Amino acid sequence: MKNHIPNIITCCNLICGCIATYFAFYHGYQDAFFFILLGALFDFFDGKAARALGVSGKLGVELDSLADCVTFGVAPSAMIFTLFNHVAYPSFMGTDFFFRVMPFTAFLLAAFSALRLAKFNIDERQHTEFIGMPTPANAIFWGALISSCEGWLTSPRFNALFLFLFMMLFCWLLVCEVPMFAFKGRLSWPKDKMKIIFLVLCFLMLSLERFIFGDIPTWMGLFRALAVCMGLYVILSMVASFLPKDED
Repeated sequence: MKNHIPNIITCCNLICGCIATYFAFYHGYQDAFFFILLGALFDFFDGKAARALGVSGKLGVELDSLADCVTFGVAPSAMIFTLFNHVAYPSFMGTDFFFRVMPFTAFLLAAFSALRLAKFNIDERQHTEFIGMPTPANAIFWGALISSCEGWLTSPRFNALFLFLFMMLFCWLLVCEVPMFAFKGRLSWPKDKMKIIFLVLCFLMLSLERFIFGDIPTWMGLFRALAVCMGLYVILSMVASFLPKDED
């Protein structure tokens, strides 16, 4: 029975991704993001469970990637798809063609997420760090952004072209050859100083969200803080990749 426990946890991740996708298509952004976060929690614990129980195998690896593709690829893509139906369109895109076609470009994010997961499975360099943005971080960014900033994203200050270009930037980040933080093992200073700085900034963002974002509902402030944290993750990872490596 214990051999199946990690796979059961992985399937819970997959189910969360399916539920998140359902809510995303029906404009339930907060509910969709909640199930993305819940899926990320299951994704974290399936590997822990496998190591604790001393079970592993190719089935678990493949199942994990399939579950991640749904929860961290399809679900955020569905959120962007729905957002495309509510976002403003610039005048040169104000035709029936763009109204019909642009929402479906959202699924490019799912395709790039699948490509990123496939590369991860065969890339031997990613034992101590990620190459490209991990799919959970990408999904959390989009889920947090859309569920807490829908009013701004659908205002005249933002539009479908900006949304498409922004999404394509993150498609590139998923498969780029830029090393990004992986929190495996103990952290030490100064070897892991950028990771520690990132964690401190995240703690401050989440703790001080009311002072940073003003008088808004607590959940909205926390979601916005999470989106900023994922942005910091990308920026600080890129900065760290250009700095000389500190030795132990």
